[in-house]
Amino acid sequence: MLPASSTDWSGAVEVFRRIGGGLPRLARVWADAAYRALSNWAWANVRWVLDIVTRREGAVGFEVVPWRWVVERTFGWFNRYRRLSKDYEHNPASSEAWIYISATHRMSRWMLPERNRDDHLLKRPRRQRVP
Repeated sequence: MLPASSTDWSGAVEVFRRIGGGLPRLARVWADAAYRALSNWAWANVRWVLDIVTRREGAVGFEVVPWRWVVERTFGWFNRYRRLSKDYEHNPASSEAWIYISATHRMSRWMLPERNRDDHLLKRPRRQRVP
């Protein structure tokens, strides 16, 4: 556990240290511009390439940052599940389990074939009027 006063950078170093050896296939990590200094450390210690995702030079106002939408969309999907919308769980393992459940549900729904609205099996039969 890290104290609440620690920075995001030191938290990222701790996370990389803990999971670095357990993910041998992981080769690339996307990070915000705040983690630019972590790039060399990540390569030297866990052999990961840290891609810093930034806005393009001269951007004014809101601009969609490449690849960041993937993370934001995923968090949006997680917030659709009531148990993940707030921090209800007392045990972090329980929260992790709910993340796996919601991700499995989302992926299984995504893998379903598209519904054909004209399919007669999906239409409700017309009600028969009794004279």
